[in-house]
Amino acid sequence: MKIMVSACLLGENCKYNGGNNYSEKVAAFIQGHEVIPVCPECLGGLPTPRIPSEIVKGVVTNREGQIVDAEFRKGAAIALDIALREKPDVVVLQSRSPSCGCREIYDGTFSRRKIPGQGIFAEQVMKHGFRVIDLEEL
Repeated sequence: MKIMVSACLLGENCKYNGGNNYSEKVAAFIQGHEVIPVCPECLGGLPTPRIPSEIVKGVVTNREGQIVDAEFRKGAAIALDIALREKPDVVVLQSRSPSCGCREIYDGTFSRRKIPGQGIFAEQVMKHGFRVIDLEEL
């Protein structure tokens, strides 16, 4: 089976704060399978570390008010191209991320309040019919 995974879940230090979201659950799930790691934010040219971002009224904006929507959308398009080329059987994504959140995201107020919704990449990969699993569903 081919599994596309948010790279931070595999221990890659690509998270906004320079760290990662390594997950033992993901490590166990991918065991013995072909793995395709992606970080749409890095693919879009954003640095690590970077200022935290959320989707504010449909536009990805960082905590300082800078619009970073173009970078998020560019990275999502590149990651989607990889998915379309590689055809993973399942895509495992990081919860609540403005890129990868597939069930819920933060509400855009930087208050850590969650709302139903998808990040930029998650929305695209779901629209193209890929099976998507939120980390918390493993």
